[in-house]
Amino acid sequence: MSHIEKLAELEKDYQETETMMADPSLQGNLKELQNLAKKHAQLEPIVSKYREYRKLQEDIDGARELLHGGDPEMDALAHEEIDAKEPQIKELEEEMRILLLPKDPNDDKSVIVEIRGGAGGEEAALFAADLFRMYSRFAEREGWKLEILDYNETGIGGYKEVIFRIDGHGAYSKLKYDSGVHRVQRVPTTEAGGRIHTSTATVAVLPEAEDVDIEINPEDLKIDTYRSSGAGGQHVNMTDSAVRITHLPTGIVATCQDERSQIKNRARAMMYLRARLYDLELQKRNDAVAATRRGQIGSGDRSERIRTYNFTQNRITDHRIGETLYKLDQYLDGDLYDLIDAMTLAEQTELLHTFGEE
Repeated sequence: MSHIEKLAELEKDYQETETMMADPSLQGNLKELQNLAKKHAQLEPIVSKYREYRKLQEDIDGARELLHGGDPEMDALAHEEIDAKEPQIKELEEEMRILLLPKDPNDDKSVIVEIRGGAGGEEAALFAADLFRMYSRFAEREGWKLEILDYNETGIGGYKEVIFRIDGHGAYSKLKYDSGVHRVQRVPTTEAGGRIHTSTATVAVLPEAEDVDIEINPEDLKIDTYRSSGAGGQHVNMTDSAVRITHLPTGIVATCQDERSQIKNRARAMMYLRARLYDLELQKRNDAVAATRRGQIGSGDRSERIRTYNFTQNRITDHRIGETLYKLDQYLDGDLYDLIDAMTLAEQTELLHTFGEE
């Protein structure tokens, strides 16, 4: 089936979805209406492009019919219209090919992000804190809500680890490329000799999982409560509000101590556990797919060094695509858009090549 035939099928599906949404018998079925509305919203961009493409093609076909009719003025106008609209057709075809690529089903989801200091001791912990501030500022720019689930601070403002949730539609589509090892090159404030040190931090971006995404057997869980150890005041430290949930079959541990309410901490810890288990399943699937197909830019090996942050040169480099930007200060202030766009384009190019071979 050609991509134009696929588009015609999608337009038919779109029209059928609209008809079903208007069916009076479904008005009381909120869940079904939500599913239909979601499907309608997903199909709308590509159907809109297809209709625009079809209209342009009809205009070009009409102009071609006017050619060689014996009227020089009409011939000139027809040529002018064809010359203006043929590049638009080519541009739309490329856009539609990208829209037809398989969509990551997790792209619209919120995320849970883990940042852990790696090699470099205190300097690595300070870099982890820099990364946390960077993602916090990006979330602010996007109008997303950020909430900390768990953290382990050092004495001078760093994080051995910090785990947080970013609640925002499409958060995973923008942040999924950040999973991996981030390397920093800079002169630490504690370094008297002015020598550049290299430290690392690891980032894992997990799509938030719903109950329908992952099933957890309550008998597989060991739940403990304890007193919060982080900042938060005397009340937090005097009550057993922190929660630790261990998933016995996998050994995965999820903790939350940021809220004073044990119930809230338990709910957040379960949210984190679901995301970890769901991510475990995704990694297994991705490993299987990667064995036979490229296009794994957004879900590669988490032990891979993906980026270098060089403070002396105000430079950030993504090693997967060879992209270098001399705007590290802006990047750390939450302006992540240039690299997000570059990573998205690289993945789309890889997918176009992959599916073009199939």
